[in-house]
Amino acid sequence: MNTSKASNAACTGIISAIAASICCITPVLALIAGTSGIASTFSWVEPLRPYLIGLTLLVLAFAWYQKLKPKSQDEIDCACEDDKPKFIQSKMFLFLMTIFAGMMLAFPYYSHFFYPNPSIGKQVVYVSENNVGELNYSIQGMTCAGCEAHIEHEVNKLEGILEVDADYGTSSALVKYDKSKVTPDEIASAIGKTGYQIIE
Repeated sequence: MNTSKASNAACTGIISAIAASICCITPVLALIAGTSGIASTFSWVEPLRPYLIGLTLLVLAFAWYQKLKPKSQDEIDCACEDDKPKFIQSKMFLFLMTIFAGMMLAFPYYSHFFYPNPSIGKQVVYVSENNVGELNYSIQGMTCAGCEAHIEHEVNKLEGILEVDADYGTSSALVKYDKSKVTPDEIASAIGKTGYQIIE
């Protein structure tokens, strides 16, 4: 029946949408769970993202086609008045699944909002220019703005960090710090806790 095909396709679309953004969902889940080391676990999915997005769109288009195509004469003759479709077979369910899939596909573009603002609660510190150090790390595994925010959040926990600017586009993180309060090894260790790897 069209409704069950549409429901199955909608569920498949949700799974592929989640898979398409799993590399960006994992760092946020890691932050919430307090297990930041698993953040880069699914970074290998990023190259597959365009294919998973395409699969999601195709499956949802098929589900909507199944739901909206006119019924055949056999289906009309067979229909009973008592036979109301279940919620999982309704247009409302398919609509909600389509909205959810869209939100999952767009997750990399708004995932950084889940991270606290590093400047809130941070004291303004005056540091002698001689004590300011600057490091530029090459980092493997960042795939979206959520990855950047995850690294910035973890490094900002250290005392003596003046500024952190991670960029997934260039796979790098620029860190300005107070040499008298924090060492490069401590900064590298904080980055390592996120699960992303520093490329030497």
